Amino acid sequence: LFPQGQLLAKSWSSLFGGQSGAALRGPIYSFNGRNVLTDPLWPHRLAWHGSTPRGGHARRWDCQGWRSSGTAEGMATALGEGRLLAGHRHNCSTQ
Repeated sequence: LFPQGQLLAKSWSSLFGGQSGAALRGPIYSFNGRNVLTDPLWPHRLAWHGSTPRGGHARRWDCQGWRSSGTAEGMATALGEGRLLAGHRHNCSTQ
């Protein structure tokens, strides 16, 4: 049985607005029920978003068209940083 109804942000706009978005709250689960913040299966704990800090499309860094043999980079945020859109470029091949 997986927990339900846990608050990640107070509103949709608070999740992405302001200074790089809201601070994330509580655990985040994968589709198979693993806690992404503590499970060793998720060594980098990144939220891939391909956005600028203001929520726009980061066209050069969105991993669109990525191929496993490529060196493309995309915008992602370490979930422990607490700000969803305060991203940095990461190689699109990163797990």
